[in-house]
Amino acid sequence: MITQHAPIQSIDTRAEATVIPAPGRPWTADDLLALDDDHQYELLEGVLYQMIPASFQHGRYEMRLLLAIGTYLQENPIGEVFPGDTGFELTADPLTIRAPDVAFVSAERLQSRDMLAFLPLAPDLVVEIISPSETAQSIAAKVSDYLLAGTRLLWVVYPKRQQVHAYSGEHTGFRIYGLADMLDGESVLPGFQYALQELFG
Repeated sequence: MITQHAPIQSIDTRAEATVIPAPGRPWTADDLLALDDDHQYELLEGVLYQMIPASFQHGRYEMRLLLAIGTYLQENPIGEVFPGDTGFELTADPLTIRAPDVAFVSAERLQSRDMLAFLPLAPDLVVEIISPSETAQSIAAKVSDYLLAGTRLLWVVYPKRQQVHAYSGEHTGFRIYGLADMLDGESVLPGFQYALQELFG
Protein backbone atom coordinates (compact mmCIF):
# COMPACT_ATOMS: atom_id res chain seq x y z
CA MET A 1 0.00 0.00 0.00
CA ILE A 2 1.09 3.55 -0.68
CA THR A 3 1.00 5.69 2.43
CA GLN A 4 1.90 9.01 0.79
CA HIS A 5 2.98 10.51 -2.52
CA ALA A 6 6.07 12.60 -1.89
CA PRO A 7 6.99 15.06 -4.65
CA ILE A 8 10.03 14.22 -6.74
CA GLN A 9 12.45 17.13 -6.51
CA SER A 10 14.89 16.24 -9.28
CA ILE A 11 14.17 16.94 -12.95
CA ASP A 12 13.30 14.00 -15.18
CA THR A 13 16.46 13.20 -17.18
CA ARG A 14 15.34 10.30 -19.34
CA ALA A 15 17.56 8.99 -22.11
CA GLU A 16 14.70 9.24 -24.58
CA ALA A 17 14.34 13.00 -24.10
CA THR A 18 16.45 16.00 -25.12
CA VAL A 19 16.48 19.22 -23.10
CA ILE A 20 15.57 22.28 -25.20
CA PRO A 21 17.30 25.51 -24.07
CA ALA A 22 14.97 28.17 -22.66
CA PRO A 23 14.41 31.35 -24.73
CA GLY A 24 16.09 33.65 -22.19
CA ARG A 25 13.17 33.27 -19.76
CA PRO A 26 11.07 30.45 -18.33
CA TRP A 27 9.08 28.44 -20.84
CA THR A 28 5.32 29.08 -20.91
CA ALA A 29 2.33 27.08 -22.10
CA ASP A 30 1.95 29.55 -24.98
CA ASP A 31 5.54 28.85 -26.03
CA LEU A 32 4.79 25.15 -26.13
CA LEU A 33 1.61 25.66 -28.16
CA ALA A 34 3.53 27.84 -30.62
CA LEU A 35 6.11 25.15 -31.44
CA ASP A 36 5.27 24.36 -35.05
CA ASP A 37 6.80 20.95 -35.70
CA ASP A 38 5.99 17.26 -35.47
CA HIS A 39 7.88 16.58 -32.24
CA GLN A 40 6.32 15.75 -28.90
CA TYR A 41 7.32 17.77 -25.87
CA GLU A 42 6.86 17.78 -22.11
CA LEU A 43 7.48 20.74 -19.83
CA LEU A 44 8.67 19.53 -16.43
CA GLU A 45 9.18 22.12 -13.70
CA GLY A 46 9.87 24.75 -16.33
CA VAL A 47 12.36 22.62 -18.32
CA LEU A 48 11.34 21.68 -21.88
CA TYR A 49 12.04 18.16 -23.13
CA GLN A 50 11.73 16.94 -26.72
CA MET A 51 10.73 13.28 -26.79
CA ILE A 52 12.00 10.74 -29.30
CA PRO A 53 9.40 8.84 -31.38
CA ALA A 54 7.81 5.81 -29.77
CA SER A 55 8.91 2.31 -30.72
CA PHE A 56 6.72 -0.07 -32.72
CA GLN A 57 5.88 -2.03 -29.58
CA HIS A 58 5.08 1.12 -27.63
CA GLY A 59 2.77 2.35 -30.37
CA ARG A 60 1.03 -1.01 -30.58
CA TYR A 61 0.21 -1.08 -26.87
CA GLU A 62 -0.89 2.54 -26.88
CA MET A 63 -3.29 1.94 -29.76
CA ARG A 64 -4.72 -1.22 -28.22
CA LEU A 65 -5.53 0.57 -24.99
CA LEU A 66 -6.96 3.57 -26.85
CA LEU A 67 -9.25 1.28 -28.84
CA ALA A 68 -10.32 -0.71 -25.76
CA ILE A 69 -11.19 2.42 -23.78
CA GLY A 70 -12.76 4.06 -26.84
CA THR A 71 -15.01 1.03 -27.39
CA TYR A 72 -16.05 1.14 -23.73
CA LEU A 73 -16.87 4.85 -24.01
CA GLN A 74 -19.07 4.28 -27.06
CA GLU A 75 -21.33 2.21 -24.83
CA ASN A 76 -20.71 4.28 -21.70
CA PRO A 77 -20.38 7.95 -22.75
CA ILE A 78 -18.95 9.24 -19.50
CA GLY A 79 -16.01 11.18 -20.91
CA GLU A 80 -13.30 11.24 -23.56
CA VAL A 81 -10.06 9.37 -24.19
CA PHE A 82 -6.96 11.15 -25.49
CA PRO A 83 -3.82 9.88 -27.28
CA GLY A 84 -0.22 10.43 -26.30
CA ASP A 85 0.35 13.82 -27.93
CA THR A 86 -2.21 15.57 -25.69
CA GLY A 87 -0.75 17.82 -23.02
CA PHE A 88 -2.16 18.36 -19.53
CA GLU A 89 -1.03 21.18 -17.23
CA LEU A 90 -0.50 19.47 -13.89
CA THR A 91 1.00 22.42 -12.00
CA ALA A 92 1.30 26.12 -12.81
CA ASP A 93 4.29 27.04 -10.63
CA PRO A 94 6.64 25.50 -11.50
CA LEU A 95 4.93 24.85 -14.81
CA THR A 96 4.61 21.13 -15.57
CA ILE A 97 2.83 19.91 -18.70
CA ARG A 98 2.89 16.17 -19.28
CA ALA A 99 1.60 14.14 -22.22
CA PRO A 100 0.60 10.65 -21.02
CA ASP A 101 0.45 7.82 -23.54
CA VAL A 102 -3.30 7.48 -22.96
CA ALA A 103 -5.58 9.67 -20.84
CA PHE A 104 -9.24 9.70 -19.90
CA VAL A 105 -11.12 12.74 -18.59
CA SER A 106 -14.70 12.58 -17.34
CA ALA A 107 -17.35 14.56 -19.19
CA GLU A 108 -18.18 16.92 -16.33
CA ARG A 109 -14.54 17.99 -16.03
CA LEU A 110 -14.39 18.82 -19.75
CA GLN A 111 -17.30 21.26 -19.65
CA SER A 112 -16.52 24.94 -20.37
CA ARG A 113 -12.87 24.26 -21.11
CA ASP A 114 -10.77 26.12 -23.67
CA MET A 115 -10.08 23.34 -26.15
CA LEU A 116 -7.33 25.38 -27.86
CA ALA A 117 -5.11 25.28 -24.77
CA PHE A 118 -3.67 22.56 -22.56
CA LEU A 119 -6.24 21.29 -20.08
CA PRO A 120 -5.28 22.65 -16.63
CA LEU A 121 -6.04 19.41 -14.83
CA ALA A 122 -4.81 15.91 -14.18
CA PRO A 123 -6.64 13.23 -16.20
CA ASP A 124 -8.89 10.91 -14.23
CA LEU A 125 -7.04 7.96 -15.78
CA VAL A 126 -3.46 8.01 -17.03
CA VAL A 127 -1.64 5.24 -18.90
CA GLU A 128 2.15 5.38 -19.17
CA ILE A 129 3.97 2.74 -21.23
CA ILE A 130 7.52 2.30 -19.99
CA SER A 131 10.40 2.39 -22.47
CA PRO A 132 13.59 0.36 -21.88
CA SER A 133 15.65 3.54 -21.40
CA GLU A 134 13.49 4.94 -18.59
CA THR A 135 14.97 4.97 -15.11
CA ALA A 136 13.30 4.14 -11.82
CA GLN A 137 13.67 7.81 -10.91
CA SER A 138 11.84 9.05 -14.01
CA ILE A 139 9.03 6.52 -13.51
CA ALA A 140 8.67 7.59 -9.87
CA ALA A 141 8.56 11.23 -11.01
CA LYS A 142 5.68 10.48 -13.40
CA VAL A 143 3.72 8.59 -10.76
CA SER A 144 4.24 11.36 -8.20
CA ASP A 145 3.35 14.17 -10.62
CA TYR A 146 0.06 12.60 -11.70
CA LEU A 147 -1.14 11.44 -8.28
CA LEU A 148 -0.24 14.70 -6.56
CA ALA A 149 -2.12 16.60 -9.29
CA GLY A 150 -5.27 14.52 -8.72
CA THR A 151 -5.21 11.57 -11.12
CA ARG A 152 -7.58 8.96 -9.74
CA LEU A 153 -6.17 5.88 -11.50
CA LEU A 154 -2.73 5.39 -13.06
CA TRP A 155 -1.68 2.36 -15.11
CA VAL A 156 2.06 1.94 -15.63
CA VAL A 157 2.63 -0.63 -18.38
CA TYR A 158 5.85 -2.68 -18.33
CA PRO A 159 6.09 -4.45 -21.73
CA LYS A 160 9.18 -6.53 -20.88
CA ARG A 161 7.62 -7.87 -17.66
CA GLN A 162 4.17 -8.10 -19.27
CA GLN A 163 2.73 -6.38 -16.21
CA VAL A 164 0.63 -3.33 -15.42
CA HIS A 165 1.15 -1.56 -12.10
CA ALA A 166 -2.01 0.26 -11.02
CA TYR A 167 -1.96 3.19 -8.61
CA SER A 168 -5.28 4.36 -7.19
CA GLY A 169 -5.27 7.95 -6.03
CA GLU A 170 -8.73 7.53 -4.54
CA HIS A 171 -7.94 4.56 -2.34
CA THR A 172 -4.21 5.11 -1.87
CA GLY A 173 -3.71 1.62 -3.23
CA PHE A 174 -1.33 -0.28 -5.46
CA ARG A 175 -1.87 -3.45 -7.47
CA ILE A 176 0.20 -5.46 -9.94
CA TYR A 177 -1.65 -7.07 -12.86
CA GLY A 178 -0.05 -10.07 -14.56
CA LEU A 179 -0.58 -11.67 -17.94
CA ALA A 180 -3.50 -13.82 -16.73
CA ASP A 181 -5.37 -10.87 -15.18
CA MET A 182 -8.12 -8.52 -16.34
CA LEU A 183 -7.31 -4.82 -16.07
CA ASP A 184 -10.04 -3.16 -13.99
CA GLY A 185 -11.29 0.40 -14.61
CA GLU A 186 -12.44 0.61 -10.97
CA SER A 187 -14.63 3.64 -10.23
CA VAL A 188 -13.03 5.72 -13.00
CA LEU A 189 -14.28 3.44 -15.81
CA PRO A 190 -17.00 1.41 -14.04
CA GLY A 191 -17.36 -2.06 -15.51
CA PHE A 192 -14.31 -1.75 -17.78
CA GLN A 193 -12.39 -5.02 -18.00
CA TYR A 194 -9.51 -5.69 -20.38
CA ALA A 195 -7.51 -8.91 -20.61
CA LEU A 196 -3.77 -8.37 -20.52
CA GLN A 197 -3.47 -11.34 -22.86
CA GLU A 198 -5.05 -9.06 -25.48
CA LEU A 199 -2.67 -6.24 -24.70
CA PHE A 200 0.55 -8.24 -24.73
CA GLY A 201 -0.47 -11.01 -27.11
